[in-house]
Amino acid sequence: MCGIVGYIGTQVAQEVLMAGLEKLEYRGYDSAGIATVAEGKIQCVRAKGKLYNLREKLELTDNIARTGIGHTRWATHGKPEEYNAHPQMDTARRVAVVQNGIIENYRELRQQLQHRGHEFRSDTDTEVIPH
Repeated sequence: MCGIVGYIGTQVAQEVLMAGLEKLEYRGYDSAGIATVAEGKIQCVRAKGKLYNLREKLELTDNIARTGIGHTRWATHGKPEEYNAHPQMDTARRVAVVQNGIIENYRELRQQLQHRGHEFRSDTDTEVIPH
């Protein structure tokens, strides 16, 4: 099971997102991540394991974004590794996606996208969405 939070407002998004993810910890997860948008650029930070691992990584960033999404992941496709954590992004890093579900035909979609030149960085089914 996963948890998804989103925020648009006046506060620093990463703090609001982390607070939201902490409220969803009881659902179980093996990795977590957030993506925020500031000045037209997406910053994505992900970590394997518990939320404190993600928080430690976020403390190393200077992030004043006021918009973002967060996700805790329970692996269904792909190992529980940082590169498989959500959010997943497109090759150009213009779109970040989180989702709770299974894309049954992701292998076929992935092959089609790879033939068109898309590069994948994870083993997840979710990564086909932003491409």
